[in-house]
This record gives sequence, structure tokens and C-alpha cells, in this order.
Amino acid sequence: MQAEINKVELRNLHIEDYKQLKLSMQHAYSDMDEPYWGEKDIELLLEIFPEGQLVVLVDGKVVGSALSLIVDYKKATANHTYEKITGNYTFSTHDYDGEVLYGIDVFIDPEYRGLRLGRRLYDARKELCEQLNLKSIIFAGRIPHYNDYSDELTPKEYIGKVRLKEIYDPVLSFQLSNDFHVIKVMRNYLEGDKSSQEYAVLMEWNNIYYEKEPKLINTRKSVVRLGLVQWQMRQLANVEALFEQAEFFIDAVSGYGSDFALFPELFVAPLMADFNHLSEADAIREIARYAEPIRKRFQEMAISYNINIITGSMPMLDEGNLYNVGFLCKRDGTSEMYTKIHITPNEVQYWGMNGGSEIKVFDTDCGKIGIMICYDVEFPELSRLMADDGMEILFVPFLTDTQNGYTRVRHCAQARAIENECYVAIAGCVGNLPGVNNMDIQYAQTAVFTPSDFSFPSNGIKAEATPNTEMTIIVDVDMDLLKELHEYGSVRILKDRRHDLYKIKKLPASKQEKEK
Repeated sequence: MQAEINKVELRNLHIEDYKQLKLSMQHAYSDMDEPYWGEKDIELLLEIFPEGQLVVLVDGKVVGSALSLIVDYKKATANHTYEKITGNYTFSTHDYDGEVLYGIDVFIDPEYRGLRLGRRLYDARKELCEQLNLKSIIFAGRIPHYNDYSDELTPKEYIGKVRLKEIYDPVLSFQLSNDFHVIKVMRNYLEGDKSSQEYAVLMEWNNIYYEKEPKLINTRKSVVRLGLVQWQMRQLANVEALFEQAEFFIDAVSGYGSDFALFPELFVAPLMADFNHLSEADAIREIARYAEPIRKRFQEMAISYNINIITGSMPMLDEGNLYNVGFLCKRDGTSEMYTKIHITPNEVQYWGMNGGSEIKVFDTDCGKIGIMICYDVEFPELSRLMADDGMEILFVPFLTDTQNGYTRVRHCAQARAIENECYVAIAGCVGNLPGVNNMDIQYAQTAVFTPSDFSFPSNGIKAEATPNTEMTIIVDVDMDLLKELHEYGSVRILKDRRHDLYKIKKLPASKQEKEK
């Protein structure tokens, strides 16, 4: 390696680079017969796909290159030889309508290895794959050290030991470290490749931004804006007063372009004041009659203010049983119901509340979301099941009367964000409600939590409200950061689970009834 390097440059290959390119290839493939492409081959590549041909230069000298074609996904993943995938070296397999960036060559002059120049070439390839909206990068990699182990190991065993870092292979080890995964082993791939015994490992890097049919309108948002309402408990004359106050907040957060408005758990409790002469259980059943009118009015506001509204929660009677439910009122005019699953001892004792039985995620125009009411967030199994179904944002309307109750909700919500690699938004009620039994005091600090990695706030808090003060917070969350975290995070919690040791799964409905 040179004693001093003044400049490293990565750019597209030009035909004027050919002499230096040829020399670098000869150095890189010294163990192979005729280890370089002819000048006419390079001319043809540059003619049909110039943007796919890359070189890296050190102080003006070509020391490495990555050459590519676009090919059909089925052709790329079917058994093939190097000769076949390159169209007998004519590159006739190149297809601009294909889905795959196929790597036909990548090399670094041995004199310049150790500078991570190969990683630069692969990062540029990945960027090109994303820019062209291709499904993946695929290539068949040589395993040049396999010849040293072929008497004792099959190719499969060899790959396993390379993956566990028990054996170092200059090609395979590098590709695995660059987030490629093995598809399969192919025989007789490259004639004359004695060091690999003509085996090749077909590998793939998936483009997480790939869209099969890109849309010009109604595209999925990469940045989603959340409007969270920290609701002050106050005396309300009637349900219309509730609607008036709710519409004030919906108008405010939608005015800032929010995609979602989140209300707290049981923010409708002031309506129980008219029934305070009754027992707690009877009073809450009296206001259960408002569940459907509330859903209907909030649905109208979702349409008129062009915002998805999560209505916190409210009591609802179903066949004589009392549930704590809420509605996702979408701006497209549809709505779906969610139910609190875990009921606190207080809710059972004072209200005779029942728990729901459906665990689900909701499809929205901003991606898949989960909704869990207060106490439910303290049970990690629920959110893990939702994460397995694709949840990206978890909304938690809550109601806590004391700081220690709030602390449980807050810290569990933060844990759910980390362990499920998602955003978690919590919104609660504040203030006092002396005219309603069992609802006297409230404590809350509304917030949005994030995973914990370099792309996110170091404390995992995207934003938080002032404690115990009526207000809103408007928060932008970047959905693309979640994709990058899933694939390239410092830790990959969802991917690294040991499914060979444990699994979490939903019980079928029939078994749920038996368990009850």
C-alpha cells in the first residue's frame, strides 16, 4: 500500500480508464486464466448501462471497480452460470425492465486492500439500486479459499463456518459484512475458477425502499406528523360541549398538517357528573350510550379536517357487558373499533369492566399502526404480536391518577418502542374532576418515544409535553428511519430473536373461549 494517499475518488467508469482497469484486474485475479475484460467488452457495457459501471481511484489511479447489469429477478435467482447470466459475455441479458441489479464483477487491487474501498463501491451500488427502484442486488460470489477446505467440508459447511467467523474467505466474509444473505450454492458457475472449485454462492441485498408499482398520488408518507392532545378534565354541560372542546383541538392539530390526532383514555368522564348520585358502576353505564354518537361525530370531523382521529376511549355496552373501547376514525370515511384487553383491579372493582379479546393492527394511509389503551402497554406480548404484523407506530391513550401510575405507563411505552423498533405515542388527561366519583385527580405527561439508536434522540424521547398542563404537541416521525433500523441498526432486536427457543402467538378464537 502507498505510504501516503492524497485523494480517493469514486465515480462512473470511462473508456479512457481501460488500461488502468485492466492492470488492476490482472493484479486482483492473479490466480485465474485471462482475468480481465477486453476493451470492447467495457465499451459495450458503457454503451448499454453506463450508470452501472463504477470505479474507485486513488491519487488518480484506477484501483478497483464494480460492474453491473439489470436483469430479470427470475433469471437472477434461477440456477445459472456466469456465461449464461452475461449472455455469453455479450450482456444481452441486460434488461431495463428487470428488477435486479446483478453484479458481474467487483474487485480491488491487492495493493490497495485494507482501505475499505470495496465497501465504498458497494455503498454506491446500493445507492444506485435505490435510485433505480430495483428490488435487490444479486451476484454469485466466488469462495476462493474453499479449495483449502474442500477435502473436509461441503460448500454448505464451509459457508456456515465463514458466517460464524471460524474461517475467513476474502469474498464471502466481505459480502456477509455488507448485509448480503445467502440464497443458494451453484455448481460450475465460472469455468477455470480452481480456488472455488467452480462453486459460487448466490447472494442478495434487499432494497428496503423498493416499490413494485410506484404511485404518483397517495404514496405512503416517509414522514408522518402526529398531533397529541393532553386533555384537561373540566365540567361539561352536555355531550355537545365535549364535541366543541374536541373540535377545537382537532382544528388546531389539523391546521399544522397532522396526519393523526390522539385523544386520551376516558376523556369523556366529565359526562358522568350528571349521574354522580348513582353508583360508579351505574354512572359509567349511563354514559356508555354516547359511544356511537361520539364515533359518528368524530368520523365527520376526520373527513372535514382531513385527519385520522384516535378517539382515546369511552365506555360501551355490548349485550349487557361493559367494555372500554375507542375508534380509529379515518379521513377516508371509514372507522374501526379497538378494545382495552387488560382491565385493572380498580376498573373491575368500581365499574365491573370487561376485557376485549382482539389483538390487531390497523392499515392507514400512513402505514400500519397499533392502538393499546393504558394498562395494555404494560404487557409486552401484545405489542410484539402487533410488531410481527407490521406495526410501525403504537398509539397509547392513557388515564393515570398518580405519578407512580404514570411512571409505569411511560417506562413500559419506552420499552415497547425499543424492543419493537417502532414509535410510541402516549396521550393522557390532566387536572381534577371533583364532580365525578372515582375520577378525582389525573396526572399525565404526553410524549412520543423512539427506538434507541444513532438515528434517534439519545434518550429515546422525540417530544414531550409539560406535565399536568393542557396542551398539544405536534411531532414528526420518520418512517424510513425504522426501515434502516430494522436492516442496519446497531442491534436488530426483531431479527435476532431466537425462534428456535421461543415464540409468541395468538390463540385461535376457539381456544380463547376454553381458556376463559
